[in-house]
Amino acid sequence: MFKSLTESLNSVFSKLRGKSIISEDDFNLAMREIRIALIEADVSLEVAKKFINDIKDKVIGEKVIKSVSPAQMIIKIVQDNLVAILGSEKSDLNLAVKPPAVIMMVGLQGAGKTTTSGKLALKLKKQKKKVMLASLDIYRPAAQKQLEVLGKQIDVQTLSTVTDEKPITITKRALVAAKNDSCDVLILDTAGRLHIDDNMMNELKAVKEIASPAEVILVADAMIGQDAVNIAKSFNEIISVTGIILTRIDGDARGGAALSMRIATNCPIKFIACGEKLSDLDDFYPDRIAKRILDMGDVVSLVERAAEIVGQEEIDKLQKKVKKGKFDLNDLVGMLKTLNKMDGIGNIMKFIPSSFTKKLSSGVPDDNKVKKYIAIINSMTEKERQNPDILNGKRRLRIAKGSGTGVPDVNLLIKQYDQMSAMVNKFSKVDHSKFKESDLMNMLSRK
Repeated sequence: MFKSLTESLNSVFSKLRGKSIISEDDFNLAMREIRIALIEADVSLEVAKKFINDIKDKVIGEKVIKSVSPAQMIIKIVQDNLVAILGSEKSDLNLAVKPPAVIMMVGLQGAGKTTTSGKLALKLKKQKKKVMLASLDIYRPAAQKQLEVLGKQIDVQTLSTVTDEKPITITKRALVAAKNDSCDVLILDTAGRLHIDDNMMNELKAVKEIASPAEVILVADAMIGQDAVNIAKSFNEIISVTGIILTRIDGDARGGAALSMRIATNCPIKFIACGEKLSDLDDFYPDRIAKRILDMGDVVSLVERAAEIVGQEEIDKLQKKVKKGKFDLNDLVGMLKTLNKMDGIGNIMKFIPSSFTKKLSSGVPDDNKVKKYIAIINSMTEKERQNPDILNGKRRLRIAKGSGTGVPDVNLLIKQYDQMSAMVNKFSKVDHSKFKESDLMNMLSRK
């Protein structure tokens, strides 16, 4: 997501960074290029104009053209403006109502409402909420069966299906069932259409009146482009949307829909669906997304995802060892296995600035090498894992044969382990009480 916008903005900022003084013409040209980049990224013209005008107002107020570091000041103002447009702060679901809290999922057919309903149910289940799923989609073939299957996969209760039952009747029955079963949350997966029509909207209004939902979530395809504004406005004007979930984020390189829909509806983006797995539903943090758009990385989200997959206890154990400067091949194989669980190197690199990944490109193994390295370490004895210095030629040959690899592969693994070990030693000498995310990037960038 945002790949094309990130690349375009980087190109603009690189031109500014090369100047000690930025003239008014330089600034106006940069603003023109940023506006073009926004529009090419599917940001609506109205939003793009507002964005540029806000930046110009702030730049004039800061007298940035004459500042000591004008490029950095402009980048900071662009970042702040992106955060403001994306929503300033993370917006949580409003579940502080008498249970069951009803979440009404709305949107066009094909946006991924049913799958997203399952993802949201799983996320709430992990938060110790008792959830019930109910499908109101009697029009799309097998829609109700699809939700039932998803419910079984995540061990979440789904409302039983009754033949020829209408959406209003299903809603009433779902409310009674969720209350009787002491559910905390009831998710209503409403029917979508290929386009917005009166019948669709009248049905949604009727369901909303009966269910009195705590949240009305618009599920929208991030790849829909500039039409996102019209769709968001239509839903919001008729049924008052309270939040947005963007789907297919991983398949869109532009991402302008996120900026446009947030402004069009004045509703927060609550989550982004970033993959096909039911666990692939991330909280939407405006400040972190702004950093990713500006290619500043998002280490915080990366660490949080690692903690969720491996467990905070394991993360803490590794941190303690790292702080003491201790790091052996047992720790390395654990990290490599975590990479696999996190969908590989490519997925992780999305959270790291491109300027940093380019420096690491020769030292970071691809996903095929990760599997090979795991096999190599698994072929070592416990003593060898704890003391890599004893790995002489004879031992390396034995390990290569045992893992089905070659001695050069073993040598390369040890070389990369030595580099990581040196990094750990450097990290152990840092005052962690004063440690910041930016410090991590700067330290790792040094060779």
